[in-house]
Amino acid sequence: MYLDHPIITATHSLTEPDRIERLNRVYGYMIGEADDDHNTKFIEKLAQLHDDKGTMTVFWHEPLTDKEKQYCINAWMSLIGDGTSNVEFAMNPPKPSKAAG
Repeated sequence: MYLDHPIITATHSLTEPDRIERLNRVYGYMIGEADDDHNTKFIEKLAQLHDDKGTMTVFWHEPLTDKEKQYCINAWMSLIGDGTSNVEFAMNPPKPSKAAG
């Protein structure tokens, strides 16, 4: 069982909690597509999903292949997603290192 799932965030999530629910459904769709392709590495590459005004940004730890990016786009374009192809991809910023002291 995989336990290190990506962080899921959304602009205005406190007043519009359905945005978080939508991203959770989209995440499941993406992983389902990866599982169907027997792609066991995809889930480990994801760092965060963020919805900002109908654009989903997928942050990754490791670069995604074109096929893996298509999982994300397909999910966002689906009926459980936003219904658009407004998906952006970005590397997860590295965690700041602690200064030696």
